Amino acid sequence: MDDAPPASALQHSAFYRFTPLTDPHAAADTLRTLAQGLFGAILVAPEGLNGAVSGSPDALDAFEQALQRPHVLGGALAGLVFKRSACRTAPFARLKVKVRPEIVALGLPAPAEPLPPPDEADDSHLSPADWRALLARDDVVLLDNRNHFEFRLGHFRGAVDPGVHRFSSFVQHVLDHAETWRTAGRPVAMYCTGGVRCDKTAPWMRSLGLEVYQLQGGVLNYFQQLPDAERDWQGECFVFDSRVALDVRLQETATTAEAVFDADRPEERWRLERAQRLDRFGD
Repeated sequence: MDDAPPASALQHSAFYRFTPLTDPHAAADTLRTLAQGLFGAILVAPEGLNGAVSGSPDALDAFEQALQRPHVLGGALAGLVFKRSACRTAPFARLKVKVRPEIVALGLPAPAEPLPPPDEADDSHLSPADWRALLARDDVVLLDNRNHFEFRLGHFRGAVDPGVHRFSSFVQHVLDHAETWRTAGRPVAMYCTGGVRCDKTAPWMRSLGLEVYQLQGGVLNYFQQLPDAERDWQGECFVFDSRVALDVRLQETATTAEAVFDADRPEERWRLERAQRLDRFGD
């Protein structure tokens, strides 16, 4: 296992981009080269990339700048948004760059007609301030697009928990309620941790005739942009690394994996066992 730098010298950077990649394996090789000296996980697929890495601020600056150069992946990553947060615990033990069929798998049903690709910049993405204004309306369905254990740890006040224990749970919840929401003319305000799950889901939900809005940059961006995020958020935000959870100031909390996952649920027990294994032996 590589030796990670001291946690006090680390920052965490999360990013994603939906963009067609004709050769994901070649893209992965490029990313491995650019990310040398960093730690983390980057998924690459024909639909784009989704990553989180940690390193010194200078190393992250250099990596983020390199990704956006015109010759990298044909300039497809220009303007890529990075969400930074501090680290007290080293988030990752090594660097992994993997090729997968999808950068985020949500178990969406096969559409009758092709859906438009995810658009990270369309008008449905609301700034944190506009999101707060939307939530003040009494006709909005506030829908959490994350796992049930994430919702338990923290969520927007008044949010609906679809009870996601497996990929298909969110899909079924939307299918069960879409007609009611559509008939009542209720817009759906959907959020997730960083935005990638919502971007992947939104075109499918619109194909059901729903009016869908998304929180730009997800919960992490909300915390970053609004100094009084606790007005709307209760609890903490789960992150998929060794820090476990962040508060509304993007600071690591004392929450442990044992406090997050319910060992009595098989779909959560494996997550707990994996977290405990990584804590003992590294990733």
